[in-house]
Amino acid sequence: MRATLLNCTLRRSPAPSNTELLLSVVRAELERGGVETVSFRVVDEQVLEGVASESQGEGDGWPAIHDAIVAAEILVLATPTWVGQPSSVAKRVLERMDGMISETREDGLPIATGKVAGFVVTGNEDGAHHVIAELAQGVIDIGFTVPGQAWTYWNKGPGPGPSYSETDEGHEWSRRTGETAARNLLRTARALQPR
Repeated sequence: MRATLLNCTLRRSPAPSNTELLLSVVRAELERGGVETVSFRVVDEQVLEGVASESQGEGDGWPAIHDAIVAAEILVLATPTWVGQPSSVAKRVLERMDGMISETREDGLPIATGKVAGFVVTGNEDGAHHVIAELAQGVIDIGFTVPGQAWTYWNKGPGPGPSYSETDEGHEWSRRTGETAARNLLRTARALQPR
């Protein structure tokens, strides 16, 4: 079983990423379940704009990410919340994934058939449920299955305040829901595999 994790932070490496910190909880639980994981910090990959799976120009990092998504049974999209929305990087990922809608497997079924997706959302303001809903709708259109409780989030609540890495408040809840999300993703991915 394989999982591809896409960190859609706006911060380029080596800058610290609050989203990466919470994503690491989900990754660790997937790996405890025997899942092989590959992770991309999308902003470092020079993903060009477009709605196609193939390269949109010289240096386009999307084809490698696309291939990792296709090779995996599990996809985890992780994003910060900005102005109550997924990051622009997460929106670009969904735009590029749009090209997968017309792709099929060798058996003629949609390319995302039998694949599951989950979500990690961080932010020091509210909006996590809205962000999860936007991401879920996008991947469902492409053909992914989204299990119940296949998400975790952390936010401080209404108004500006400390970031995930600046406080311990709410971490235990986010850790527990992240571990639950990983287990739900793995169970559902296993159930969807051909017998």
